[in-house]
Amino acid sequence: MTPASPATPPDRAPDSGSGSGSGDEGSDAADPTGDDGSYATGPTGDDATGPTGDDAADLATAADLRAAFARAAFDVTPGPVPLAAVRRAGRARRRRRTTAFSALSVLAVATAVAAVVVLTPVRPAPPSSGPEPVAVPPTGVPSAAAASSAPAVRTSQEPPPPPAPTPIKVVASGERVAAGKGWKVWLTKEGKHWTGPDGYENSRSVTDGNIDLGSPGVSHQSEGDAKGVFHSGVYYGTRTAGRVELRNAAGRTIVATLLELPGKPGWGVWYAHGGAKDGEMSPVLYDRSGVRLAELPLMPAGDPGSGDQNP
Repeated sequence: MTPASPATPPDRAPDSGSGSGSGDEGSDAADPTGDDGSYATGPTGDDATGPTGDDAADLATAADLRAAFARAAFDVTPGPVPLAAVRRAGRARRRRRTTAFSALSVLAVATAVAAVVVLTPVRPAPPSSGPEPVAVPPTGVPSAAAASSAPAVRTSQEPPPPPAPTPIKVVASGERVAAGKGWKVWLTKEGKHWTGPDGYENSRSVTDGNIDLGSPGVSHQSEGDAKGVFHSGVYYGTRTAGRVELRNAAGRTIVATLLELPGKPGWGVWYAHGGAKDGEMSPVLYDRSGVRLAELPLMPAGDPGSGDQNP
């Protein structure tokens, strides 16, 4: 900085005092300059209010720095503003706020609905003065799964299904079969043979001409006492025998056991045990489809004694 030049001293005013005497006080008033001849502009020393030497140097340095910074700032070219990135960030923040707000809204609605459901009292239905409504069954066709799982309803007009055919045991000629309660039965080409607990043997021929093997039929023999009755007989005239049943007047039914020789000769033997109080028993022959092929009328059971009933 360029130091300020000393101010020009003002013209000295003519002494209005007592002549041109040269005293100390007169000299100081007439010549206000200092010892070096410079004009004093104000008080100096510790009471001076102007900047000192060090302060002036600091001000000069600060001014130089401001000028240097200004020149450097003018030389800097600012880069482009990243508007696309700013827009993307703003959109992402808006989406996050929208999602959070939507989730909070759904939660608030669900909470309100749950509160309404819990707090809503259930009022009983008012009693109706009229008759109870009658439920009308649906007219649609049930599905296949429902139809298969539902139990079959049988009307009174439908006949009951026939019993399953009795398994026929095939035995060798002369093979003795234990028929229970001391009775044994065996078959030969001539016909049926059996023996009781007393060891006495009996037979019924199928070759003596008394049986017509060309048409279905059934015979019946019974022996017993007060302990029980052993029923047996021959069925014939069919290769599709299904079962033989014994029936009494009271409606009791006993299913017999069937025996045959190998090769389906067209006849076989049946046997069953009954009670002494069953009364008259009648054998009925069915084929495998449940069709009745032959039947004998009721006959008295052997009590005691024996009976022989042929077609």
